[in-house]
Amino acid sequence: MTSRMEVGPDGFVVSGVERLSIPNFDLRPEGETVSLVVIHCISLPPGVFGGDEVESFFSNDLDISGHEYYKELEGVRVSSHFYIKRTGKIIQFVSCDKRAWHAGRSKFRERENCNDFSIGIELEGTDSSCFEDSQYDALTFLIKTLRRSYPITDCVGHSNIAIPKGRKSDPGIFFDWKRIESLVGIASIHYQR
Repeated sequence: MTSRMEVGPDGFVVSGVERLSIPNFDLRPEGETVSLVVIHCISLPPGVFGGDEVESFFSNDLDISGHEYYKELEGVRVSSHFYIKRTGKIIQFVSCDKRAWHAGRSKFRERENCNDFSIGIELEGTDSSCFEDSQYDALTFLIKTLRRSYPITDCVGHSNIAIPKGRKSDPGIFFDWKRIESLVGIASIHYQR
């Protein structure tokens, strides 16, 4: 990872991040400002790490016959701005200036449709397992980079914003919110206490 990443004028991180273009995004509402980071976790199949199935899923190229679980995902169109693998490798799918489809039905501080004003970051993992130090390092570095370009004031888990309450559980009970809170300098970190 480079010592200093920057977000370019097109909303893509200039260095230290792999870029993989996908079709699952659209425009943010006119005049909308990014102020929220939403932390998620994903692995495909669930609990299996190290493959490229998440990238295929976000690209709408996942081989549904590859695993019994994938049948539940047929026709699903979702995305995230970033994906951090267990190794700490960061992949960017969607420009930060565009709306990724990561939060679904959601609400934060009385505002619905969190996709409109948030950046979604997926961690390779499950809501019932610990994350790697390399992922925390990459996540910290990434959030600090994003804060230099966007007025981000809050960081939440998907479970904190999903409607109805209890619809989502990620990033899960093993995600170390205190670690992120102490490192990224965001005054308002929201998590289950």
